[in-house]
Order: sequence, then C-alpha cells, then structure tokens
Amino acid sequence: MPYVNVKVTGGSEAPSIEQKKEIIQGITELLARVLNKNPATTVVVIDEIDMDNYGLGGRSITDVRQAAKQSQ
Repeated sequence: MPYVNVKVTGGSEAPSIEQKKEIIQGITELLARVLNKNPATTVVVIDEIDMDNYGLGGRSITDVRQAAKQSQ
C-alpha cells in the first residue's frame, strides 16, 4: 500500500479543493502507471504548512518570500 505525503504552503497560497483533487488523482495515477500499484490501496495525504512553521537557509519561508518581493 503506497503512502504519499505532500506538503504545500498553506494560508493564502494553499491549493484549492479542485487542485487538491487533481493532485491526489495525479499521484495515484502516476503510481499505478509507473510502479503498477493498485489505486484502491494508494493513500495520498496533503498537509498544508504555515509559512512560519518551516524555514530555508535559517529563515522562515515568510521572511524568505518577503525578502524576495522587496528585491524585485
């Protein structure tokens, strides 16, 4: 039974319900096609993570993205 955990930015950047459905369907189809896994037993979980709850290069993603906007 494959288990896939997808982590995406939450809040205002979170995927819509329709996008989540497409992600789940697409990953399920990919595993069926590439690995011959049974779609009926494939689990896909999408976690939305607040940008203040993870970081890159020692800074929160909120700070990283704000700095990127300011440098444009």
